[in-house]
Amino acid sequence: MPAELSRATVLEALKTVAGPDGRGNLVDLGLVSEVVLANRKVYFSISVPAERAAKLEPLRLAAEAAVKKIGGVDSVSAVLTAERSQGAPAAKPVAGGAAARPAARNAQIVVPGVKYIVAVASGKGGVGKSTTAVNLALGFQAIGRKVGLLDADIYGPSVPRLLGLSGKPQILQGRTIKPMTGYGLAVMSMGFLVDEGTPVIWRGPMVISALTQMLKDVAWGNLDVLVVDMPPGTGDVQITMAQQVPLAGAVIVSTPQDLALIDARKGLAMFQQVSVPVLGFVENMSYFICPSCGTRSDIFSHGGARHDAERLGVPFLGEIPLHMEIREKSDLGTPIVAAAPDSPHSAIYRDVATRCWAALEGGTTGAKAAPRIVIE
Repeated sequence: MPAELSRATVLEALKTVAGPDGRGNLVDLGLVSEVVLANRKVYFSISVPAERAAKLEPLRLAAEAAVKKIGGVDSVSAVLTAERSQGAPAAKPVAGGAAARPAARNAQIVVPGVKYIVAVASGKGGVGKSTTAVNLALGFQAIGRKVGLLDADIYGPSVPRLLGLSGKPQILQGRTIKPMTGYGLAVMSMGFLVDEGTPVIWRGPMVISALTQMLKDVAWGNLDVLVVDMPPGTGDVQITMAQQVPLAGAVIVSTPQDLALIDARKGLAMFQQVSVPVLGFVENMSYFICPSCGTRSDIFSHGGARHDAERLGVPFLGEIPLHMEIREKSDLGTPIVAAAPDSPHSAIYRDVATRCWAALEGGTTGAKAAPRIVIE
């Protein structure tokens, strides 16, 4: 008779799976971590040497098969994580900025075919992070890059609306998901899987597991850049994401006023603590030009992000105005970089993308080509 589902029975099942070299078992070798049980679903990670991750897919499948034999299990998701070696080189300084801290020792998910993963983050909500992420992704595309966009804001996924996308992604084979396509971007979001009006009420481990699946079970293909719209804030989910996803760099979005900048500084500190290079600050809603009289108003102050960037030694990437056209086109699901590529606002996003790409390609982020995770 099958055993009942519990963390203990999961570990017992995994003791039947031999280690990477055929000796011992996954549990006794200390390779299993982050076992999460939720609604008859099981999630866990297996730590393997980075250089062998691609060849150890049979090990992952064997581990999943062993856990599926437990009674009460509907689905199993195992992730191969590769641990960064202690001797890995420290991240180099960002162009014009101070040197990042030495690389931390973290187990990291890796995405095959993706050259760079760039996080778009903010210390707080309401600063236009998602709008910036979408238009930055389109900016990368406009300068000739092949781009994907992952909406990692599980609690408030807005990328589907910003890109005018709806429907469910197509399942290709097994659990592998074909990303949706919007304006030439490969796109994945929890918003495709949950109705817009339904709240996602999950604790941190479930959020991390969902984001892991949206990385490892999506057929992203070959991309120059995967832009990740991070959840706002600097809590456990954000820190874990920054530690486990091999980010080549982060863009921090803030409005100019002091309250927003306080949280932006926290975001900078978080990325520095986990050794993710910060590509720079973007000042969103930087100023307002009256469409009737042409008068400029600094509604949320002006220049605070630039001043902080200079003071903290990180690049300043650009000022994006508070403008009716950006808001209107975002609400319509026709982002401005795609809908009005010749507008001055689109030029700003393209310029931000150009600066980020130069930093990525110039090696100033200290980033290597992204490691690889196995997609089933």
